[in-house]
Parts: sequence; structure tokens; C-alpha cells
Amino acid sequence: MPIRRGSVTFARFRAEIPAKRSSDTRRWLARGLAKGAFEPLDIERGEDDRAAGFVSAEDPGVTDFTSGVLEGEWALFAFRVDTLRIPSSAVRAELDRWVALHEKERGRPPTKGEKATQKDLIRHAHRQRAVPSTKVHDVSLHLASGELLVWAASRKLVDEIAAAIEGALEIKPTPSSVSALAVRSEISDAALAPTAALTGISGKEALHVEA
Repeated sequence: MPIRRGSVTFARFRAEIPAKRSSDTRRWLARGLAKGAFEPLDIERGEDDRAAGFVSAEDPGVTDFTSGVLEGEWALFAFRVDTLRIPSSAVRAELDRWVALHEKERGRPPTKGEKATQKDLIRHAHRQRAVPSTKVHDVSLHLASGELLVWAASRKLVDEIAAAIEGALEIKPTPSSVSALAVRSEISDAALAPTAALTGISGKEALHVEA
């Protein structure tokens, strides 16, 4: 499937589509994805600096999956990650200025409690001004074969998306990479190593290297 957004690198999985799923595929997908739908960060009252979840493949601001998910035998959706970054250097610099002013005005350094309270106030003020960064990664699931493609480069993020899909749709994604297939087939690492012919090393040189 063509990539709309996310990394040009993708991870391939094989998933067993549950036989007990609703006969209405559209409803099964809509209900499942809604369970793991993206919820925006609450900048005003919340404390979280990261939010992640499923969104529409067409519009990352939409979490209604009743339409626009199915395209032929493919289910197309996306995984959105919003991150709020507050520069620690800016918080530290502002806190240092406050400490200096406190000592000048009161003739003593602030207590640990006073300093912690002021740090929270400074961080909260920065949080109100910060704008979350947004990254959206396409996900493609072939309903007939169970082929699952996650368009992300970070191994940690790929694992997070796979786990979210497993929880939402009740399917078990199994990695389909060469290394993963080798592990499941109990093939040794030595059997996957480049041959002497492939690396351009002669037979005698290969024996010498192995020795």
C-alpha cells in the first residue's frame, strides 16, 4: 500500500485475524480502533507529556473509524504520537534567577520545599506556552492474509504500535523479518552469516578466519 505519512521504513508482521470477530468487518474495526483512539494532551490541567493512539489515515485529527478505514481488502489507519517538550535548561535558568532574587530580597536561600514549589510553577508556566510536536505513522492490515505493515523506523515505537493493535483488535502480530523467522524456525546465527563467496573471501582465507 502507498505510504501517506511516517517513515519510509516499515516493519512487517503476520497477524491471525480472529474467527470470532464480528461478521461486520467495518464494525469490528471501528469498535476495536475506538478502544485505542488518540486522546489529545490536556495542557491546562494534565501532567502527561505524551499522548498516543489511533487516528484516521486520512485526517490525524479524526478518531471516528466508522468510515474511511476499509479500502478493498486492506484496513488503513494511523498511529499518532504527540509529545510536549519543556526545555530543562530554560526551567533551570529561570529557577536560578528566582533563587538569586529570593536570597537578595529575604537574605537567605530558599528552602528545598520553596525551591520545589517554584520549580513546579515555572514548569507549569512553560507547559502552558509549549506546543506539542505531532508524528503520525501509517498502519496497513490486509484482512485476507493477515499481513500487517507498520510504517515507523523506531523499534520501540513499532513495538508500541504492535501492542496497541493487539489490545484493540485482539490479534497477535508476529514479526515477519528474516531474523524473526529464523528464531521461530530455530535456525542458528551461523547459518545466516554471509558465505565466503558472497564476501569475496577464498576458501583458505575463510578457514583461516574461522580458525
